[in-house]
Amino acid sequence: MTELPDHISLWAELANVAHELRHVDVAGVRTRVLRAGSGPDLILLHGTGGHLEAYARDIAGLAKDFTVTAYDMVGHGWSDLPDTPYTTDVLSDHLIGLMDALSIDQAHLSGESLGGWVTAWTAAHHPGRVDRLVLNTPGNIANKPEVMARMRDSTMIAVSDPSDANVRRRVEFLFHDTSMVTDELVNFRRAIYSRPGFLTAIKNTLVLQDPVTRARFSWDPAWVGTIKAPTLLLWTDHDPTGGLDEAAMLLGWLPDARLEVIEGAGHWPQWEKRAEFLAAHRRFLAAAPGSASSEDSAGLADSAGSGDLAGSGDLAGSGDEAS
Repeated sequence: MTELPDHISLWAELANVAHELRHVDVAGVRTRVLRAGSGPDLILLHGTGGHLEAYARDIAGLAKDFTVTAYDMVGHGWSDLPDTPYTTDVLSDHLIGLMDALSIDQAHLSGESLGGWVTAWTAAHHPGRVDRLVLNTPGNIANKPEVMARMRDSTMIAVSDPSDANVRRRVEFLFHDTSMVTDELVNFRRAIYSRPGFLTAIKNTLVLQDPVTRARFSWDPAWVGTIKAPTLLLWTDHDPTGGLDEAAMLLGWLPDARLEVIEGAGHWPQWEKRAEFLAAHRRFLAAAPGSASSEDSAGLADSAGSGDLAGSGDLAGSGDEAS
């Protein structure tokens, strides 16, 4: 028998995991939500133009220790697309509204790219709702104008004309090993980009790439320094959206943070290096009351192969929030 590939399908990843996929009303916004597992609450946030399937390869593993909630942010995936700017505070308010709708008083938050920005903003402005925080390749902490322009252009090309070539190019940007980009993943995103109203929605998301609008929400020690939640900065050695210099900036601003670097991955370590991604979460979140034991987490960590760094190293270049 020919050996099966490691990844068969987005939804085959959940074939043996009890889960619920439904739409939840969040202050009038029909919001697509997937939940699985039991234990402390862990909410996963995707990035710009993304969707909850960004975590398809991780939900089953995380559900062994946590009640996992992955969702499409307002203006993304198959959630509603109201015609209003999706600034960081709006996305954060949507997250808090979802937690209220699901009766989640406090949760661990793990956000990738734009999702990391939203989780950090939430931890700063709603500290009582956040237990521990994982910022996964958050991108462009330095607010570089040329990076913002590149982000707008590349995303608008893919959404304006969601052809296979345009969307595949956009998705491949997220990966170090582009052979892991499947036709299914590309077509999934093509379907989202083809939704009626999505072109307007992505313009409402890309307001965060406008320097004037962004200045109101940009990463700054004035608010980042107020985050009380213990924080894991999860970087990679091939992230095209920001080097370890930007991680070092955050380490200097956050009162309680550590940096871990996953090797051999790009902007989506949760997909390219699933074992390392899961191990990093279990190690870090195990320290919180009620989470998986530190012994179990350490055992998984020994086999994960990820690297811990206390600060910056040889640094990469510029960044953007490219989910």
